[in-house]
Amino acid sequence: MKVPKQEVFLGNYDLAVEARLNTWAEENIGRRIWDRDGTVWVPNPADAANTPDLTDRLGWLTMPQEMRAEVAALSAFAKEVRDAGFKEVVLLGMGGSSLAPEVMMSIFGNAPGYPSLSVLDSTNPEAVQALAARLDVAQTLFLVSSKSGGTVETLSFFKYFYAAVEAVKENPGENFVAITDPGSKLQTLAEEKGFRRIFSSPPTVGGRYSALTYFGLVPVALIGVNLDTLLKHAMTMVDACGENVSPLRNPALILGASVGELALAGRDKLTFFASPSVAPFAVWVEQLVAESTGKRKTGVVPVVNEPLGSPERYGNDRVFVYTRLENDDNDLLDKTVDELKLSGHPVIEITLKDKHDVAQEFFRWEMATAAAGSVLSINPFDQPNVEAAKQIARALMAEYQQSGQIPVDTPAFRAEGIAVFGDTPAATPADALAQFEALASPGHYIAIMAYVPPSTAMDNALLTLQKNLRNKLSVAVTVGYGPRFLHSTGQLHKGGGNKGLFLQITHQPAEDVAIPGEPYTFGVLIAAQAQGDYQALLAGNRRVMRFHFETDVLAGVSFLAENV
Repeated sequence: MKVPKQEVFLGNYDLAVEARLNTWAEENIGRRIWDRDGTVWVPNPADAANTPDLTDRLGWLTMPQEMRAEVAALSAFAKEVRDAGFKEVVLLGMGGSSLAPEVMMSIFGNAPGYPSLSVLDSTNPEAVQALAARLDVAQTLFLVSSKSGGTVETLSFFKYFYAAVEAVKENPGENFVAITDPGSKLQTLAEEKGFRRIFSSPPTVGGRYSALTYFGLVPVALIGVNLDTLLKHAMTMVDACGENVSPLRNPALILGASVGELALAGRDKLTFFASPSVAPFAVWVEQLVAESTGKRKTGVVPVVNEPLGSPERYGNDRVFVYTRLENDDNDLLDKTVDELKLSGHPVIEITLKDKHDVAQEFFRWEMATAAAGSVLSINPFDQPNVEAAKQIARALMAEYQQSGQIPVDTPAFRAEGIAVFGDTPAATPADALAQFEALASPGHYIAIMAYVPPSTAMDNALLTLQKNLRNKLSVAVTVGYGPRFLHSTGQLHKGGGNKGLFLQITHQPAEDVAIPGEPYTFGVLIAAQAQGDYQALLAGNRRVMRFHFETDVLAGVSFLAENV
């Protein structure tokens, strides 16, 4: 088993990366990372007030080895679930608790005879309803996945589906499994409700670094992925990045030095291309990179799923990562990447032999992202700005419970069933969009933040909007469904450099869904989350405009795409 080949085509940036790697070799950075030496990132890690979650968040280094000891137990649990007659597994979680399993389900699928896996990470009532409508809840196993155990979205999902199972089964707890940190609120809840199983994941691993812990491995064991093969692949990369390997030969440190130095040089839009069979992997990297580096007015902006363009569509702030799976449908991608190299754009190419090499990439990117944090002089394991939007949302929810309404800003204007919020004197939605576009300059990026129900049709509409904005303005454009992206790129939006233009899209759901035991609904919850995010961005002096569609949101997004 070999490490996937990694080639870096950096042009004029080669010298800076080489100098960084030579410095790291002199300073024994590789060994110091393995020794949990916080001075790799900050001068005084003992000052816990300034460096929370630093040296106590490096447990991911040894997870591939440690989890190999759990393979037999996890395989036995998967057999137990099959024998119990469960036809489907649904993961209720957000961000680091859900992205790795979702990626692996997309890449590997469920093995014959094993249940399939779905992920619910949207509080949009239409999304909750759509999932509930197709499930036989009596034959569905629900994984309630939250590191802290207090994630409001996850607990709301649990309350809804526990009540649904309770209505058809005497022992509803048998349909639920908890994955959480030891001693969390979720563990207590699981014990009270008689969950089928509780998996306690190591608290020394942050959520976005948890792909190879119980958070990632329990769900994929249940769908029949071969964990022994997966972890053997991961161990191949661990060995290649070991404490005695020079940074000059360590693939993760070479990648991290490249990403970090390019960001310092202004190439901070890390744009991912991938062979079709492994394309979902980039969604996991997006959270890892954005939440780890986007703070203290710096950061790397990951750009995933952006449609391919010709070299002139991309500004001088781009660096491209091409994850290439051999024997996949790569002709168009190969041609595009070759054109980018010839045009002088920096390109990092990683070639996988086998889908299971994805396990190697989990570890490569974890160490590379940590190393890039050292280049940027930030702590890659904290998320200091994530709470900003949550705090405002909680205040709005409290206000709702008092008054029955969520306080919202007054729209700049209403026209054609669209309410537009933002600093705009425009009279029509098309004019407002044009004013928003006029704010874009080279080096900026646009973040489309869609608090709308996910669907294939919506994916396509957002993709068209993304492509049209990129082609017209030649700036990077990202897309995220809310509130999911709050647990992914939300930290970067608020803590990174002020280079973002934020286009928020909200709507009025056709129907709402109650949350059992709560005085508010899913519709109220997502409205508070969207409003909290909007206000947090404004408080950070970010450029943000909100389009609220009062009727057909799919038609509304298509309207925006057509008027770019």
